[in-house]
Amino acid sequence: MEDSNQFAAAAVTNDVDGQAQNQERDPESNSLHQPLLKRNRTLSSNPLAVVGAKVSYIESLDYEINENDLFKHDWRSRAQVQVLQYVFLKWTLAFLVGLLTGVIATLINLAVENIAGYKLLKVIDYINNKRYLMGFLFFAGTNFLLTLLAAVLCVFFAPTAAGPGIPEIKAYLNGVDTPNMYGATTLIVKIIGSIGAVAAGLDLGKEGPLVHIGSCIASLLGQGGPDNYRIKWRWLRYFNNDRDRRDLITCGSSSGVCAAFRAPVGGVLFALEEVATWWRSALLWRSFFSTAVVVVVLRAFMEYCNSRYCGLFGKGGLIMFDVSEVSVSYHIVDLIPIAVIGIIGGLLGSLYNHVLHKVLRLYSLINEKGKLHKLLLSLGVSIFTSVCIYGLPFLASCRPCDSSIQETSCPTNGGTGNFKQFNCPNGQYNDLATLLLTTNDDAVRNIFSTGTSSEFHIFTLTIFFVLYCILGLITFGIAVPSGLFLPIILMGAAYGRMLGVAMGSYTKIDQGLYAVLGAASLMAGSMRMTVSLCVIFLELTNNLLLLPMTMLVLLIAKTVGDCFNPSIYEIILELKGLPFLDANPEPWMRNITVGELADVKPPVVTLHGIEKVGYIVEVLRNTTHNGFPVVDEGVMAPVGTQTGATELVGLVLRAHLLLVLKRKWFLQERRRTEEWEVREKFTWVDLAERWGKIDDVTVTKDEMEMYVDLHPLTNTTPYTVLESMSAAKAMVLFRQVGLRHMIIIPKYQASGVSPVVGILTRQDLRAHNILSAFPHLAKSKGKKGH
Repeated sequence: MEDSNQFAAAAVTNDVDGQAQNQERDPESNSLHQPLLKRNRTLSSNPLAVVGAKVSYIESLDYEINENDLFKHDWRSRAQVQVLQYVFLKWTLAFLVGLLTGVIATLINLAVENIAGYKLLKVIDYINNKRYLMGFLFFAGTNFLLTLLAAVLCVFFAPTAAGPGIPEIKAYLNGVDTPNMYGATTLIVKIIGSIGAVAAGLDLGKEGPLVHIGSCIASLLGQGGPDNYRIKWRWLRYFNNDRDRRDLITCGSSSGVCAAFRAPVGGVLFALEEVATWWRSALLWRSFFSTAVVVVVLRAFMEYCNSRYCGLFGKGGLIMFDVSEVSVSYHIVDLIPIAVIGIIGGLLGSLYNHVLHKVLRLYSLINEKGKLHKLLLSLGVSIFTSVCIYGLPFLASCRPCDSSIQETSCPTNGGTGNFKQFNCPNGQYNDLATLLLTTNDDAVRNIFSTGTSSEFHIFTLTIFFVLYCILGLITFGIAVPSGLFLPIILMGAAYGRMLGVAMGSYTKIDQGLYAVLGAASLMAGSMRMTVSLCVIFLELTNNLLLLPMTMLVLLIAKTVGDCFNPSIYEIILELKGLPFLDANPEPWMRNITVGELADVKPPVVTLHGIEKVGYIVEVLRNTTHNGFPVVDEGVMAPVGTQTGATELVGLVLRAHLLLVLKRKWFLQERRRTEEWEVREKFTWVDLAERWGKIDDVTVTKDEMEMYVDLHPLTNTTPYTVLESMSAAKAMVLFRQVGLRHMIIIPKYQASGVSPVVGILTRQDLRAHNILSAFPHLAKSKGKKGH
């Protein structure tokens, strides 16, 4: 087993650089009986990936129902009351996920608005008193300390809390175990780090971290708390399996999006469209229930805060923009600028993805040098951001207030408002300070504001757009919790509003609505989402008249972006080395069969239905397989020949073999066990948990000569495919059913022929790994995938 530090260090570098690991052995394909002659080609893969901000050994998840004797007995004996209790508890957990996510999201918003608000008020006070240097030192120093807090927590306590967490959640729901992503420490660091990073004025949002926070809450509730302090209630143990945990994390991710945008339907659709691989109607209902609870919690807090009990978190609250009262009228000629916005969004989105990919690869090289370099990188970005945000408004000229605009006060000296006075005389305002020297949420509200066609100069919007393009590229990837939504919204809104200014009198569409469409187009161009984004923007604007324009912009932007590169989350998944299976196989995968894939793997290791303890220990110590076919030889077939046949009993998991060794469920002689003997020792809940490593198990010399009956623990209905099936068809089946192991059976069966040709895992079906063994396929019909 490759667990040396040198191998791990090499894997980090090669994973992040996107290079193939042809020279490494596949830990899922180690064999007890290596062939004497080396094969010219092997189906190799790498089990290490960058999870969060550190390298981890990754495994697949067991989403498949393990239909062994214990499972079947449990379903036969389960009373109606127990079934109702199980369903009721599922809905209770969904309710708690929504409730806690809503409460935590509100607390994060309260903290950010008050910390950032009082910081900005103090800075404005210094500027009003002409103490510009002191204002800068206070502004940069506060941001430096807040960034330092977030970065120290992420670097030293929870590396997996850095970044948005959405790519890892997407990989988990695809069937990849992403270790340490959902722990209590990660949750706490994510909450505090998000408050610090956003309040520090960095160009990042709390939307991505909120999705991760919701998923952490769901996971912790499902397993009864953190690993060291888990609640051992029997009813709660029913949910301590990969399938139910997957459903809860899906609800958590929906709740996180809902908490970020106050969009319950958009949250459900985001989980369906972007993060979840496997979906069903019951999960749809529970996710919707969770998001409904989130909305109720957010609305209750907003009503409470409207009474001025929440400090600076007052009117407006979580609402980024509301154009429900704006009359939207457009004509056929307006479709031209709308189409232009979509095309620009697709082009800029794909360019942003390309450049960010290069920046993340550079950051990976810096982060590899140690924790101090991670801290210095984060603090360097913070200082650069503070200098730009504080210094650039001095370049903008003061503008007189427009008397035609119905504004309560112009200029605004502090708090929220569209007309920040900054260093201007009375009766004038600084439009660039209005966008920069404010919280991120207020910046969005200001640039989305309607009825303010003459508020922002084209020079101001250009500076704002260029600055946030630079900040968006250099901020994402540092060691703090960060989200991509807000930077992309700000960039998109800037060029949307610039186009609105350029169109001038040629269109009747408000500049604020141009900004909304620009934000939607850039998000679609970068993230490649359509339906969920459309609903999120619809729920935010409260205006159905925007729906046709938003739909058109999203469709055009996604189509243009797809012509150049994959979505930003797919790029991050590839950089981290997470073995994510795409929905569509590569065209050339139809030209190779699963039998050919099995042929370039070492021989499959099988176990007998009644196996010797010593051989089981040897197998577990010398391989890292997580599943083993169980076969019985000399079985009399019900029909056909009288000679003995070989029966494929099923598949037994490594975790179950370790459980047998740990409980020492051994037999003195080779015999089949009775059903009651198994139930006396194990329950199906025991089989859902993972039981450590073989090194943790001690077996005496005498016990090595004893036997184990594997029949009761074997999944008798594993998914099997014929060796003649194409790799493309096998990959679609593997992904849609949520498999961990796929057994290949021979096309021709006869006495003396093994019933198992081989086993395919997730790594074996990845296009990159297949091409490493069959490089000629890249030149066949179809192109190599990204």
